[in-house]
Amino acid sequence: MKWRPCAALLWPLLLGTGLLGAGLAGAQIVLGKLTLAGKPVQSVSLYGAEYASQETLSSLLNVARDGGVLRVTGLGHTLLLPIDEDQQRATTDFNTVQLDTRRVQARAATLINGNVYLPLDTLARGLGARYEPGNFRIAAPTLLGVSSRAGKDADRLVLDLSRDVEVIDEQRGAAVVVTLRGLKGEARKYTTRGVFVPSAEVTRDGDNLRLTFPLTAASGVRVFKVIRPGGVRVVVDAGPGIPRTSPALLAHVTRPLIVLDPMRVDGVGRDVTLEVARRAAELLSGAGWQVNVTRDAASAMGLNDKLQLARQSDVYLALDLGRMPGSRRSGVTVYEQPGQGSAQIVNAIRAGNAPPYGSLVAGNTGGTRKLGELLRGELKGSGVTAAQDTISRVLTLREAPQAALLMELGWASNAEDLAKLGVDSRLQLMANAVARSVATYLSARATNNANLGAGGQP
Repeated sequence: MKWRPCAALLWPLLLGTGLLGAGLAGAQIVLGKLTLAGKPVQSVSLYGAEYASQETLSSLLNVARDGGVLRVTGLGHTLLLPIDEDQQRATTDFNTVQLDTRRVQARAATLINGNVYLPLDTLARGLGARYEPGNFRIAAPTLLGVSSRAGKDADRLVLDLSRDVEVIDEQRGAAVVVTLRGLKGEARKYTTRGVFVPSAEVTRDGDNLRLTFPLTAASGVRVFKVIRPGGVRVVVDAGPGIPRTSPALLAHVTRPLIVLDPMRVDGVGRDVTLEVARRAAELLSGAGWQVNVTRDAASAMGLNDKLQLARQSDVYLALDLGRMPGSRRSGVTVYEQPGQGSAQIVNAIRAGNAPPYGSLVAGNTGGTRKLGELLRGELKGSGVTAAQDTISRVLTLREAPQAALLMELGWASNAEDLAKLGVDSRLQLMANAVARSVATYLSARATNNANLGAGGQP
């Protein structure tokens, strides 16, 4: 009996070796090399037309499939390409595709071995890229011009870009800074005829451009994009006719998040960290505060979920027992996280590079220190002297952007500490100290932030 290779097995072998092969419809397919935005990738020649896979293009474009149509977004453009399973017909210009708002005749997408492939010449036509077989080039985004328009109650600045870039706008004191990431262009000053935005300046900041202009106290700002064929407009409106909007973070001030993270300690009998956390949570919740405890007696959050919760917290308080073989230490200790945090934005804000309301995103070390002082004070008022120390090995403390502490309720290796923690009244006074210190800290912070939201200085 003579063995014959199956077509389904031959197909990946032919693709892997770059040999000429026959698809299910008899299409002539050859693997090729493509330079995509400066990076070497693999392409496919299908009936003489060059295609690239959805996976290959994912580093440059967002490609989503909706039934028999592909929605391609990126570089400030939106393309709709039908998927024609007839490979030969897909490579002809008998297909109707949509490039932004234009409907034209061009090559369509198709399936090869069950995977989606897109025609490079159609993509280049819709994205404004330069294409020749084997080379798909995208020009760097460029600032084409800046124009302005004076209005009755607001002025407008318009930045014309060759293609889309990430735009970040922020208010810094009496100025507005609009950062356009990765944009090339000329740095210069502009004078307008507007009353509310009389001047503006474009400066270079590394690979980015920054637009800066002054803003009066009574003015609001609105920044949005307009996608146009062949480019993008970034529109900036400013003036008293634009409502002043407070960041969504301000709403968080009235509903801060308290995270209590009781560590599980085996071999000590009673789950004292959980009991203190539960009791403190009941007191705080009863007073109207939002509290999340990271575990119960049966289950606990995974590390990733716990870190995510810590990053959202206004107060993060870990509860633990000291553990070190052979240690003779005893008593209660409140630890603070010194120095840098894990997130660059947090470190930048703590270093003083903060826009208005930046203190709502991340607090400086003063908040943690204040909470620690309040907690030790509440404990001392109940007859418990707590030591103060620093610790850098707790990842969750580094991830918390606001006040964060680790409180050791005692030492697992100390019989006297364990005996004290076996008494309900001891656990209750610790829970009371936690609840009172946290509530006092957040109440004072809310007052300061309310002054900031009303126009005060951070």
